[in-house]
Amino acid sequence: MKNIFSIALILSVFLSCKNDNKSEQKEETNTISTERTEKQSDGLTLLKGEFVYYDGAAVLQTHADIYGVFITDKLKELSQRAEQYKNEPTDMVEVEIRGKITNQKDDKILWENKVEIAEILNVNPLPKDKNNVVKLGQE
Repeated sequence: MKNIFSIALILSVFLSCKNDNKSEQKEETNTISTERTEKQSDGLTLLKGEFVYYDGAAVLQTHADIYGVFITDKLKELSQRAEQYKNEPTDMVEVEIRGKITNQKDDKILWENKVEIAEILNVNPLPKDKNNVVKLGQE
């Protein structure tokens, strides 16, 4: 009888310790996930990819999607900053922006995904190994 009582006591102590540890871990993860910075709460998305603006049309190609870019003052600023890294008017540059993504229909932008640039973070030349330009015509 003493053996059964001592085994039950040891099991109850051991199991109650396990439950306390799990509840502490849940509390820690809840506090981490509720903390958001001001930039994370403003509804804008960080996008990194290759950008080109040519003949009144702008496109941003990320690793997952292609976005048509709304023509705004920020787009014009981004285009000016990108000019120093281009050899040809159709060359792409690497950019990092924050913007508002939308899927609303637009008369001029026919891409399914569209972005309005809110903030320009970085503009860099495209690495040499990514510059796969096909040129047609005679040289």
